[in-house]
Amino acid sequence: MKITITKDGPYVVSGDVPLNQARIEQDADGNSIAWGKGKTYETGETYALCRCGHSKNKPFCDGTHASIGFDGTETASRELYAEAVKIYGGGTIDMMDRRELCQVARFCDVINAWQEAMKSSEAHPEHEEVATREACNCPSGRLTVRKDGVEIEYDLPQEISLVEDLYYDVKGPLFVKGGITLVGADGTEYEVRNRRTLCRCGASLNLPFCDSTHLRCEHMKGLDE
Repeated sequence: MKITITKDGPYVVSGDVPLNQARIEQDADGNSIAWGKGKTYETGETYALCRCGHSKNKPFCDGTHASIGFDGTETASRELYAEAVKIYGGGTIDMMDRRELCQVARFCDVINAWQEAMKSSEAHPEHEEVATREACNCPSGRLTVRKDGVEIEYDLPQEISLVEDLYYDVKGPLFVKGGITLVGADGTEYEVRNRRTLCRCGASLNLPFCDSTHLRCEHMKGLDE
């Protein structure tokens, strides 16, 4: 399974990768608490997903990128995740944070994930549990937890989910799960990760990754049908 970024064009997905919707579910106070599923899309073994944000056939590419002069130049650092993180430690687990990957899914804000990691102890395992859950629900992989030198990850299926943010009524990024290979327009493979979010509004300053700019994009308002 592979996603190939084309120059100033769409993401070409190959290997019969499942495509569906992932909805950020909230409690009564608007806190992100769980991932819910929306529709599943019929796709072929290979398909192209819109990267400029202006396709009239979202989530699929319809060629609009060419008519609007979309500049999809990849600007994100190729530095390995573990080499560029800030580490919050002191407890039984460490919280690793790479802020520029944030897509504002808000799972880490329900109970402050960073503080929970630092308060984790053998006597109070509940702090470790909360920090781990909130980090692993982070779709972008901005946050990960590490225990005894080993990263803790949920076992995710290899699939692509379109993030639907019900709170903001906006189409979010592509939530790429399960270590699917990502290849840049220059043919270079990115670091393999269990979780990452790819921009599909076309306006991120950290392409190809989401930086939450979609929240301010009028062309991303409203959920996918």
